[in-house]
Amino acid sequence: MANQDFPLIFERSKAGRTGYSLPELEVPDIDLEEELEEAYIRKEAPDLPEISELDLMRHYTALSNRNYGVDSGFYPLGSCTMKYNPKINEDVARMDGFSHIHPDQPESSVQGAMEMMHDLQTALCEITGMDEVSLQSAAGAQGEWTALMMIRAFHEANEDFHRTKVIVPDSAHGTNPASATVAGFESVTVQSNEKGLVDLEDLKRVVGPDTAALMLTNPNTLGLFETEIEEMAKIVHDAGGKLYYDGANLNAIMGYARPGDMGFDAVHLNLHKTFTGPHGGGGPGSGPVGVTEELKPFLPKPLLEKQGEAYRFNYNLPNSIGRVKPYYGNFGIYLRAYTYIRTMGAEGLKKASEYAVLNANYLMRQLEEEYDLPFDQHCKHEFVLSGRRQKKLGVRTLDIAKRLLDYGYHPPTIYFPLNVEEALMVEPTETEAKETLDGFIEVMKKIAAEARDEPELVQEAPHDTIVKRMDETTAARKPILRYEK
Repeated sequence: MANQDFPLIFERSKAGRTGYSLPELEVPDIDLEEELEEAYIRKEAPDLPEISELDLMRHYTALSNRNYGVDSGFYPLGSCTMKYNPKINEDVARMDGFSHIHPDQPESSVQGAMEMMHDLQTALCEITGMDEVSLQSAAGAQGEWTALMMIRAFHEANEDFHRTKVIVPDSAHGTNPASATVAGFESVTVQSNEKGLVDLEDLKRVVGPDTAALMLTNPNTLGLFETEIEEMAKIVHDAGGKLYYDGANLNAIMGYARPGDMGFDAVHLNLHKTFTGPHGGGGPGSGPVGVTEELKPFLPKPLLEKQGEAYRFNYNLPNSIGRVKPYYGNFGIYLRAYTYIRTMGAEGLKKASEYAVLNANYLMRQLEEEYDLPFDQHCKHEFVLSGRRQKKLGVRTLDIAKRLLDYGYHPPTIYFPLNVEEALMVEPTETEAKETLDGFIEVMKKIAAEARDEPELVQEAPHDTIVKRMDETTAARKPILRYEK
């Protein structure tokens, strides 16, 4: 049922009102009954709202003001790097020479766009320490799958068909084991040690002649840097496996460390995270994949290459895993990422990492007295708190997240990673000012005090939002799919 202060679009509808006007038809009208089979012809007009243009604009503007986004407030979603998207990126993406082209055009007519894509590939190679990059993958999870498919193709090309297992840390992103499964592998878990890092002894135990790859991000999902990464790479490589880098956390080390130098053989990057492409509802994403020379023959085709002074797409890749995305990927996101990299420069990218790490450590140390800190060491771009102390008072992490909504903050990631009880995973990013961080700290401390003194207030939150506390289980299992009058 609609909120009394905010009617649904159907409730705004009044018969006869129109919010559009179409130009006079310039082509012959078609008699649908003659041209189409009866099964494809509507028996009655669709039930659409009738509303004026002014009311339509006010409706969706009001809706947007009720939504959370990076432009409207602090968005500390852990492991998602919800950083600000500079508006210069949007200006470049809307330039006629980019926005009015089509991928079916002859290569000779889009050389500027191809040059931009090639320059972006070169920059991403330098940032990651890889030898070659394909921009094709549509997002991070597809980038994971694409990298694993190349690793699989590599092993099969060497008649190494018994490598059926992919090792994944217990703190990994949930897409890692899912991608391994979709790529045809069995996922094997390696445990973390008491410091929140990969347990080398457990890695030695699970690695073997059936190991295809180890999937890892560094820093890991707890926001901690895997200091023994070179030893891990040696263990996996000595067993004949490959090392895959999940690029979700690159924002912590960009300009300071490169996956290629750590021993990784393949990486994916999230242009919609690290490189300021719009995220979530503002997407789409983009998940380029970089590889070492050894895996280059298996990259998706076509591969963009420079020959002399011209650029071309090379389809002659007999060992390629094939195309993974229609055309060449999400071009508009390339433009935004390219603009960000060129605007920032090498030193600017390093500064972004510096401030991301500084902001995360500042928040963590300011909140450690009110919340449990499972791993008491310097973090990188994000950190994990535990609400175990509040749970003993009857207040769950979910309640804390809901209460944050009352104070105008989007909640951080909760209940992840799974190896931390009552987890709150916070990633402030480099684009947030100290005043914003201080405001968040003040509210988090206030909620901790409320949990002690007025637990019911937190348990029943949110109180001040358009929609109050929902039955999330029922909402997930029985979604409302259509409006009933």
